[in-house]
Amino acid sequence: MPEEGRRDLDDLATDLVAKSSALAARLHPVVRRSVGDLVRSMNCYYSNLIEGHNTTPIDIAKAMQNDYSKDKKKRVLQLEARAHIEVQEMIDRGDAPAPVVSREFILWVHKEFCSRLPDELLWLENPDTGERINVVPGEMRDGHVRVGQHIPPEAENLPQFLTRFEEAYGRNLSKLRRIISVAASHHRLLWIHPFYDGNGRVARLFSHAQLLELGVGSSLWSVSRGLARNVEAYKASLMDADEPRRDDLDGRGTLTFAGLERFSMFFLATCVDQVAFMESLLEPEELLRRIEIYINEEVHAHRLFKGSWSLVREAVMAGEYARGKAPEITGYEERQARKVLNRLIEKGILVSPTSRSAVSLGFPMEVVDRWFPRLYLT
Repeated sequence: MPEEGRRDLDDLATDLVAKSSALAARLHPVVRRSVGDLVRSMNCYYSNLIEGHNTTPIDIAKAMQNDYSKDKKKRVLQLEARAHIEVQEMIDRGDAPAPVVSREFILWVHKEFCSRLPDELLWLENPDTGERINVVPGEMRDGHVRVGQHIPPEAENLPQFLTRFEEAYGRNLSKLRRIISVAASHHRLLWIHPFYDGNGRVARLFSHAQLLELGVGSSLWSVSRGLARNVEAYKASLMDADEPRRDDLDGRGTLTFAGLERFSMFFLATCVDQVAFMESLLEPEELLRRIEIYINEEVHAHRLFKGSWSLVREAVMAGEYARGKAPEITGYEERQARKVLNRLIEKGILVSPTSRSAVSLGFPMEVVDRWFPRLYLT
């Protein structure tokens, strides 16, 4: 852990608490849940990018609807994306083991993620021997590995390293210190490298769950977006913190203390930046303005009917409403109001699972770039 009294780290942790609280109050709870579904998909997209797997947002959306590509490589990546989203959904619902800083949670994430993967992603080849190594969901590696220049602990020492990890980051700390520990533990878990494969995704889901447990994380923002958009700095910071201790002033452990502090600064600054980005994106007046421009353009192009904007605006402001309110909202007779509403539901802009269900806002992939600019890489 970085030392107490580091003003720069304390300031970042404090800023993260303040900004995350403001973000949570931006939207109606029903709209917040819909945005959360979108952000989980975005989180998966960026986490995959960090691993070098470029699955498009449209392919991810199709995977969530069981619409898989006939191209085998694309299909494999779609299944991988769906696995990531489903595991994060479980974490967000509170279905994961507690506390987060525990061997049980780490193994659970790996098991739940990898058990959903196709066989093509459950093995790797030893670069030195050519041996095929199977990845067993939820089981720590039982052999030696090398990750670039980093040589993680030997397999027989993994249990004691994870015990020490739990002791260091699971102890009773102040909230600010626990937030700082999220950054430090992210590096240390990757340094331990407990599994043959899947360590990066496990570490990022682990950090997401920690932030959620502390009340500063949410389904409305994702640190993975910031890490992926600055991936070279992310990987360089991780490598910097992998270095051995330089001298007697560089901490008491075997690894560089200064490198860990620099990585913690980078990680927390990225968190603050991503919360600020989503806060600006979800600013109610600007969000309404972007949606209104899009809806009016669609009406002008005769892809939507007049009166659409009033129904969409109500969904943003009220969260949801009964189908029977459409005439009142649009000022149209029932038949015309139903026609306007049904077209919006067909397009996925409004969502109503059954003819008796309430109407709420939807986020089809066709609107995301317009309603949420810069959410994805372009």
